[in-house]
Amino acid sequence: MVKRFNRIWSIAISLSLLASVPAFGDIPIVPPISGGSDNGISGPETAGPGGDNTQSGPGASTGTGNSTGTGTSTGTGTSTGSGTSTGPGTSAGPGATQGSGTGGNVVNTLKQPEIQAQGAVLMDAATGNLLYSKEAETKFYPASITKLMTALLVAEKCSLDDTVTFSKTAVTNLESGAVTLGLVEGDKLTVRQSLYGLLLKSANEVANGLAEHTAGSISKFADMMNARAKELGCTNTNFVNPNGLNNSNHYTTPHDMALIARAAFQNGTVSKIASTLSYQIPATQKAAARTISLGHKMLYPNDARYYQGVIGGKTGYTSLAGNTLVTCAERDGVRLIAVIMKSKSTQYTDTSALLDYGFALKSGGSQTAKWQQEGARWYFVKNDGNRAANEWMTIDGADYWFDSDGTMATGWRHYSNDAWYYFKSGGAMASSTWVESDGQWFYLGADGAMMKNTVTPDGYTLDASGVWVK
Repeated sequence: MVKRFNRIWSIAISLSLLASVPAFGDIPIVPPISGGSDNGISGPETAGPGGDNTQSGPGASTGTGNSTGTGTSTGTGTSTGSGTSTGPGTSAGPGATQGSGTGGNVVNTLKQPEIQAQGAVLMDAATGNLLYSKEAETKFYPASITKLMTALLVAEKCSLDDTVTFSKTAVTNLESGAVTLGLVEGDKLTVRQSLYGLLLKSANEVANGLAEHTAGSISKFADMMNARAKELGCTNTNFVNPNGLNNSNHYTTPHDMALIARAAFQNGTVSKIASTLSYQIPATQKAAARTISLGHKMLYPNDARYYQGVIGGKTGYTSLAGNTLVTCAERDGVRLIAVIMKSKSTQYTDTSALLDYGFALKSGGSQTAKWQQEGARWYFVKNDGNRAANEWMTIDGADYWFDSDGTMATGWRHYSNDAWYYFKSGGAMASSTWVESDGQWFYLGADGAMMKNTVTPDGYTLDASGVWVK
């Protein structure tokens, strides 16, 4: 049973601990249901404090760990660990089958899709949880999927019946080959007509005109885009224009783009326009009235790329961005957001694979819980497809703590009843073992808590700060 403690710390004890253990991190956590199963003590033969088990992952694939302690005059102590899980750093690599969080194994009946694009995410639109990610926090050029943020801001700030008068700057501030409606200085469209031109035709001068109409200038509108992105929880996004044309300072991530798309498709105006297959734009100075069509091919029933349940989305392409694609789909009350970035013409097949996987997962298909790595960080994807976050997980008999952002904990952590815990480099909570920090030795009890002012089970004295008294 998880015990709950009030966060009341003694200033004197805290200062003492921090002075003795400078490597500790002060992060309050809740205790696990049970202590970890990795026993780092080899029994009565141990002559000195055993070191931290040097396994390369949770219960390394070799099954044992080996380390030497400082020992005493009677000799050098050794310790062994055991385990069978195949997690971070083991020969099995990321994605190996893991326990369900209670020590059992899960049958793999739902395989994650193989995505060819460099970056991709699949988001549960109801919760914001990621069901799949590939380079989710990596910065990419978004190209015209930028226009979803433009449309969202315009829909939030402007009346649809307002008139947009296109300036010379709006219609000429474009790169060669950019898609346009052929508008010239002085042309007028309503905000509604402009939004259709923006999301269906992906007209770049329309994006500029809407930005100027909304904020007074393109640069001020870019500031609004970045502020709105932060409000939505985006952390690695910077917009410098409303259309997504090439600029080295204009970037976002698959995760951030999914957050933007989620908000965009919660907006009734944007959702309606981005799901419309065709629309008639009235005559302008240089062009007669014309019908424009949606660029996203998954909404056309007669197209081979059609996908049942797709609500809408936005395409994108530039030489730097490659193919980008955002798609919103809904079936049986389950709404998903798929984002593809830096693709080489696989954006539709990648999106179909993501949506197939997501709908199968949400309809009750089982998933093998697995480890997931992004850069130096490790995460654990549970059976429901969501990452463990702000919680303990018992995986193949070892206890792990996952921070609020889902990152697997390593190193020292401070617990709200003034206890300290240590998580090995592979993430498993240390228990019944010795750990060395800055030349000092500490002992973790059977429940994982660092022992203080006592004698360890193998007969060594600890002071009030938990340090072994040599």
